[in-house]
Amino acid sequence: MDSDFSFLCYMNSPLKGIITPLITPLANYKELDLPGTQRLIEHQISGKVDALFILGSTGEGPSLSYALRKELISRVCEWVDQRIPVLVGITDTSLEGSLEISAHAESAGADAVVIAPPYYYPIADEEIVLYLQQLASGLSLPFVLYNMPSHTKLHLSVEIVKQAHELGAIGIKDSSGDMLFLNSLLNAFKESPGFSILSGTELFLPETIRYGGHGGVTGGANLFPELFASLYLAAVSDDSESILKLRETVSMIYETIYRVGKDSSRFLQSYKCGLSVMGICNDYMAPPLQSFGPAERKQMETYMNEFTRLT
Repeated sequence: MDSDFSFLCYMNSPLKGIITPLITPLANYKELDLPGTQRLIEHQISGKVDALFILGSTGEGPSLSYALRKELISRVCEWVDQRIPVLVGITDTSLEGSLEISAHAESAGADAVVIAPPYYYPIADEEIVLYLQQLASGLSLPFVLYNMPSHTKLHLSVEIVKQAHELGAIGIKDSSGDMLFLNSLLNAFKESPGFSILSGTELFLPETIRYGGHGGVTGGANLFPELFASLYLAAVSDDSESILKLRETVSMIYETIYRVGKDSSRFLQSYKCGLSVMGICNDYMAPPLQSFGPAERKQMETYMNEFTRLT
């Protein structure tokens, strides 16, 4: 499959399914864990996910140098080798920085970019619309919006999303955790089936599909890609029995693996520690975040062993 074909596929059909917001395996703050990155990619593809999203919040994108971001983009695109689409987060504090990473993503063979509002300064609705106009005019790849108000200080409104759609956005990942807002998006775009509505909240996946959405960007798929791929397929086929069983498993992950640690970054710590326990990649986290200590790792080992036994 050549890149032109993949771009056409995006324009003619929506992004859908399970998109893993990939963690970034690190050896230290300057270097990628290259063997771990390659193993993680194969773990995802063998687990039947539909796409990878790199350099998002789960990928610690804002904490990485431009050089490291570019290396990750190149390595992932090379190792994925067009087997599934690769989406690249280009969110930055500067317009020029976002465009620089987007240009590299295109040259490396990525399929689309993902944009959240610039972080640090509070931004008014009018300002983000003007920013998106400037950014979209400089992009040559399709783009997906990313609503992450806990990190950006701005909860994208439905009106902003509509204007982004007019500028060429092909979808949105909603990580607000607000089911009412997600429903408002689904209603607003029900006559635009080519615009992808993707939930960033794992437990919302069945309802997202039931009411016309297209899939989920699920962090837990880093650990358990087959689980979330199966939940998506069950939702698409409206298999209530399977949905109930699989969602119970996801809830068990919330009650165990996601509860290790007390920091606000514990989800990300859990993904990386869990993957380390599985022998897939390093658990090093980019500063200022820190990996779990010995006590948390031991607890994670217990939970991961229990989960493997039960499933």
